[in-house]
Amino acid sequence: MAAGDPARPTPPPKDRGSRVADLRESVWSLVATTAGLAVALLVVPGISVSSPWAVLAVALAVTVGDALVRPALRVLAARFGPLSALLLGLAAQVLIAWAALVHVPGLHLTHGTDVVPVLVVAAVVMAVGRWLLGLRDNDYVLGDLRRRARRGARRRARAAERAGGASTPAPGGDRGVLIVQLDGLAQDTLEFAVRAGLAPTLTRWLREGTHRLEPWWAQVPSTTPASQAGLLHGAADRVPAFRWWDRELGRLLVTNHPRDAALLEERLAQSGPGLLAGGGVAVSTMFSGGAATSLLVVSRARRGIGPGATFVEFCSSPFVLVRAVLLTVGELVKELYQGWQQTARRVEPRVSRLGAYPALRAITNVLLRDLNTSLVAEQMVQGAPVIFVDFVDHDEVAHHAGPLRPESLRSLEGLDRVVGLLEQLGRQTARPYDVVVLSDHGQSLGEPFAKTYGLTLDALVRRLTGAAPGPASADDERPGPRRDVATAQARGERGEQWHEVAEALRALSGTARGHDAVGPESGRVAGDRPTRGSETDLATEQDLVVAASGNFAGVWVTGSDEPLRLSRLVERWPDLVPGLAAHPGIGVVVGRDDDGRPVALGAHGLRHLVTGAVEGEDPTAVYGPRAADDLAHAAGLDSAADLLVVSSVDDAGLVHPFEGLVGSHGGLGGEQNRAVLLHPADWEVDDALRTGSDDARLLVGADAVHRQLVAWLAALGLGPAAPPAGGGTSTSAARTPDEPPAGHAEEVAS
Repeated sequence: MAAGDPARPTPPPKDRGSRVADLRESVWSLVATTAGLAVALLVVPGISVSSPWAVLAVALAVTVGDALVRPALRVLAARFGPLSALLLGLAAQVLIAWAALVHVPGLHLTHGTDVVPVLVVAAVVMAVGRWLLGLRDNDYVLGDLRRRARRGARRRARAAERAGGASTPAPGGDRGVLIVQLDGLAQDTLEFAVRAGLAPTLTRWLREGTHRLEPWWAQVPSTTPASQAGLLHGAADRVPAFRWWDRELGRLLVTNHPRDAALLEERLAQSGPGLLAGGGVAVSTMFSGGAATSLLVVSRARRGIGPGATFVEFCSSPFVLVRAVLLTVGELVKELYQGWQQTARRVEPRVSRLGAYPALRAITNVLLRDLNTSLVAEQMVQGAPVIFVDFVDHDEVAHHAGPLRPESLRSLEGLDRVVGLLEQLGRQTARPYDVVVLSDHGQSLGEPFAKTYGLTLDALVRRLTGAAPGPASADDERPGPRRDVATAQARGERGEQWHEVAEALRALSGTARGHDAVGPESGRVAGDRPTRGSETDLATEQDLVVAASGNFAGVWVTGSDEPLRLSRLVERWPDLVPGLAAHPGIGVVVGRDDDGRPVALGAHGLRHLVTGAVEGEDPTAVYGPRAADDLAHAAGLDSAADLLVVSSVDDAGLVHPFEGLVGSHGGLGGEQNRAVLLHPADWEVDDALRTGSDDARLLVGADAVHRQLVAWLAALGLGPAAPPAGGGTSTSAARTPDEPPAGHAEEVAS
């Protein structure tokens, strides 16, 4: 079948088995809470316990109190937003625990403030207990949602029996689709993790034949913004780099700035309705894909990070947020230790893992992962037809540790557990879910260009053009494009993962609708430059902007309305092009001949990318058979740089990123272009979307993957062609958890 059978029956769960599962989870939750509270009450001074039954009574009171206040919290959070969800959730936990400790017989609380250390210690004990017992570290996030899903399934089964039928279709339609993006996961990394036993969920899929692995090629620029523009909107060609000089606007665009991301989404929307049109949900993505509900989406951040009630589940569940925060601190300590170990063992290549990165890893690997898991699960229980979520954990760790280093693989192991939990939940929700796992690109290992050769690419360009030595400074008071790009890069714009973290912090700091952000993308880019020169006045108005992503970089002449020809560049800066092409750390430089056709130049030859004619040695050969087409494609994009630069690559696939990272992507070489798509085995890939020879045909570019995803969704009656669930619209707040898709009111009420 082309995309699975939309009529595939889903038998309702057996009522007795479902109730047993509910009872088992409830008992275990009560035991864990009681044990955590017992230890906390023993170690926190100022609290006396006269009876062990009092501890059990407190645990029961906390559990019941949470169930009673959560509906009210949903209403308030829906009215006042995500910040209220956090504050109300924390306040509810503290007040419920305080009331239980004060009013349960057999306990004496000396100071009311003692309730805070009790909550903290109990959370630590429960987290350690789960680790000692080998339990899934994200399972506690979904416990209540699973029970809600099973209760809804039992109600539907009883309704079906009363109606005399065998089963009742899911209220929101037959099946839904959950698309999980594991950011930065390369094909070889996945295959290694499968062989090493680090991805048991994905391994089971492949071993049992429920899913198939379809490798796909992430074209240059192989970055998250470009790939998500393709995956979600089918318009990867609208994003020529992670950051670039936009000739139309006359300023630098940075994709993880909310203002710039919103502008880009307006351009992307011109290509069509988006993958998630028709009632879909986007979670922690760069762009919305036309989703009815956007949660932690950069392009929608100025409207807010999503409906406040959506965050109540995570913020108000007893000990969930507290445990997540404590585990986040533990992850930070672990990163500091692992970074020190790399240095002590003299692992090469390596980069410094200090500064802001330990906190970033802690937030992405624990707090953001748990929050995303909770948000996705909430949407599944509500019956959203299509959900797309991006987990950035592996990509962020791999950037700083290396894609196959132990800590990177462990982050992938944690994500595999999350996928398994969501798969399990998808069997119990009103709308059963098929799960698709994909990546946006891979990563390649290599020592940074500056560490190997003693200068940055920007400094090399300045040297070859005779400009002032050294890169522009963010503190430089002179206005212009060099200060724009220096400001962006000096404030940490090299990372793609700050976007979800910053949007969460932005919402909590009350600046969701403003431009300034918390975190690296808070760097403000200077305003538009309305006047742009022509080639005739370059001597007075032109400037060079060098911007990189991984081992791929662009050099823009900002005073021109179009890319300059190579002859014009050589006339103006005789040493620039030959100096770049001859540098041992640079493998290929792409410019344009006098007819505007792209030419790839290397130290010992060149290749005409349109005709394929080679003079001397082909500089693209070392990057593989797809390199020439990729570079021609990248050179033809709107606002493409005057010069495209790709670092050298050795026989082992090691590259030289132009940023201070040891794992990188964006260009060519190594595993950075080898992305993955795991899909249900009965969903056939349209061979017409593949390119290449018979023995090496695969999907090339995120746009091709987008078209395949759209086809699969259409076969299920979902996606852009489907009517919005519950009459949703394309706005970020089209519906909230208190306004579920049609037929799902009973699930939310439960």
